[in-house]
Order: sequence, then structure tokens, then C-alpha cells
Amino acid sequence: MKKITILLLAVLTFSSCKNDKKETASAEETETVLDNETNNDWIVLFDGSSLDAWRGYLMDTVPSGWSIEENTLAFTPGNGEGQDIITKEKFENFELSIDWKISEAGNSGIFWGVLEDKNAKIYESALEVQVLDDERHPDAKAGTSHQAGALYDLVSPTSKVVHPAGEWNTAVIKINHNTNEGSSTLNGTLVATFTLQGEKWDEMIANSKFKNWANFGKIHNGYLGLQDHGNKVWFRNIKIKKI
Repeated sequence: MKKITILLLAVLTFSSCKNDKKETASAEETETVLDNETNNDWIVLFDGSSLDAWRGYLMDTVPSGWSIEENTLAFTPGNGEGQDIITKEKFENFELSIDWKISEAGNSGIFWGVLEDKNAKIYESALEVQVLDDERHPDAKAGTSHQAGALYDLVSPTSKVVHPAGEWNTAVIKINHNTNEGSSTLNGTLVATFTLQGEKWDEMIANSKFKNWANFGKIHNGYLGLQDHGNKVWFRNIKIKKI
């Protein structure tokens, strides 16, 4: 009888210890998942209800040409003050996701690496992924590196996947200075890859119109921007993840 009792106690003790280990492991796994989720959190820059993350280039407020229109961030030419807009926060290594829709024959752009300089335009420092009506805007005929999804004037899109004017497109831009990698994805297709420094970068700049611009592409930790190119354009679902 005593032997049976001792055996039962041993089994119960082992089972309890095993359960404790499982609970501890489960708690550690949950904590790891939560940490990963926290590290991968997206920062919402525009959700359809607020312009709090934005201001005008060289301005403290958002110029009146930009407004919330049916849950989109819209620029309307001739409707108040125009100007490019930038984020209030700077970003260096990131993944940016943004939906855009352009008017017929329209032109705009998505900037990053913006240096705010009262003596310079936004595009004198910032890199740009092109937003364009490829069917109608003359820029599309000037060269493929000016078409929608291109790293403007530097890298042409490898695929023609842009949707027509008046329809939504989804752009994803990834910039990682640590790995020297940049990319532009349009509507789920990777359309452009590029380095951010080094020999290939220097050669690319030397063969572009930016070759004599002192600050172009030099700002790693800079503002993001959206372009007022004088045409109606809409943006929505703007979010960014630091990497």
C-alpha cells in the first residue's frame, strides 16, 4: 500500500512540474509573439480622418489645397494654397504602403529623404516614386524612367501594371540603408530595385539630371512627402513600418 501511495505521489509531482514548464514556455512564447508584433507595428500616417501627421513643406500647417475628401487625402489645384506636403516625423529605414489615384493626364509623386531647405525645392534632395497617368501625361512618353512606379529619372519599371487614371493603385516602397537596398512595388508586382549608395548608385546619378544637385539622395534620415504637381490626386491607407 505504501509503495502504491509513493508511486502515485511521484506521478502527480512529475505531472505538476511538467504542466508548470508548459505554462512557463507558453508565457515566454506569448511574450515573444507580442514583442514581434510590437516591433512590426505599422504607423498610420493617414486613416481618412486626420491630417495630424502632415504639414506643408517649409510650413507649420497643411496648405489649404490639401483636404480630406471622402476619406481620402486629396490635392485639388486652384482650391486654396498649394504646396508639397511632408510628414512631421523623419524616417530612415522603412516600408511604406500607400494607395494613390491620379486624375486624367495627372502627375504627382511620393518622396522620401526630404531635406527641408528654404533655398531649395523638395525634389532637390528627395528621391521619388512616380505617380502618373501613363496613358495621357507627356512624361510617360519622355522615357520609361518617368512612368508610374519608376524611381523617377533613375530606374524604369520592369512591368506595366499601373491602373488607368481614376482607378486606385497600391504602392509599396522599401528603403533599407543598412543593406543598401531599395525597391518599388506597384499593385503587387515588384517593378524597380536599386542601391542607395556605392558605385552603382554613383553611376546612376551621374547619368541623370540630378548629377549636379549637391544634396540629392544624400539624406538618409528625412521626411516623406507628397507632391503638388498642379493636378488632382488622391491618397489613402497611408502607413509605414520602420525596419
